[in-house]
Amino acid sequence: MRLFLFGAGYSARAFARAAAGEAAWIGGTTRSLDAFDTLKESGIQPFLFGGVSLDAEIAAVLDSATHLVVSAGPGEAGDPVLNAARDAIAGAMPALSWIGYLSTVGVYGDHQGAWVDEETPCSPVSRRSRERLEAERAWQALGAETGLPVAILRLSGIYGPGRNPFVNLAAGTARRIIKPGQVFNRIHVDDIAGALSHLARNTLGGIYNVTDDLPAPPQDVVEYAASLMAVEPPPAIAFDEAEMTPMARSFYGETKRVSNAKLKQSGYAFTYPDYKAALDAMWRADNWRAE
Repeated sequence: MRLFLFGAGYSARAFARAAAGEAAWIGGTTRSLDAFDTLKESGIQPFLFGGVSLDAEIAAVLDSATHLVVSAGPGEAGDPVLNAARDAIAGAMPALSWIGYLSTVGVYGDHQGAWVDEETPCSPVSRRSRERLEAERAWQALGAETGLPVAILRLSGIYGPGRNPFVNLAAGTARRIIKPGQVFNRIHVDDIAGALSHLARNTLGGIYNVTDDLPAPPQDVVEYAASLMAVEPPPAIAFDEAEMTPMARSFYGETKRVSNAKLKQSGYAFTYPDYKAALDAMWRADNWRAE
């Protein structure tokens, strides 16, 4: 297995660490030279990619890549990887056997707390979710054209070492915002890595919700983390009175419960089926502070 990661961010780096034992080589892109050391620490050979054009250095290593993971986000101009590398992926990657694309459960839109699965029609609300859905369809079209399996992983709220309520509580930035009826799903970054490894190893294509078993109100997660830390949770704030950025407020404009049954049926077993199991494990291991 030779992996190439377009957008070697938090989730892709976790996948690289998980795949290190079975991958002969892993390369990945970043927009900044400052991130090179971070990628190297995760076992990734770094490459610069600004999302505009594909340079000769990346094109050369793509020639031997067997698995491609894309986590770079789309924009108004479309998917930057497809814009720059579609021809190379379609015609100049003879070893390629599988593509994974990291998307979001935001493509489903608002379902007023009802359950959704991969068969639920998408009705994204935000611009970023509409762009993600368009990118999903573009990658699926490339898969149909080339005959390659393309796995679309729809992720819920990502957390893990360095990104969790323990960090926020320790920094004094945690908030307990109360909006009646509001629930979110979450996913530990190790389960994103695990799902990618499972789908890649079995060359499975299709759409999969990568999300936990326990959609829950956000204040419950903060309260549970505070109980493990033996600290007082922050005071409750009514949603209508909370000061929030437009992006943060937009997340509260959608509520749904997302099913992961399809991924389980494919043979994947979650390491952390819910936030309680994950927070318990991070607190015991004392690995919550950083990646």
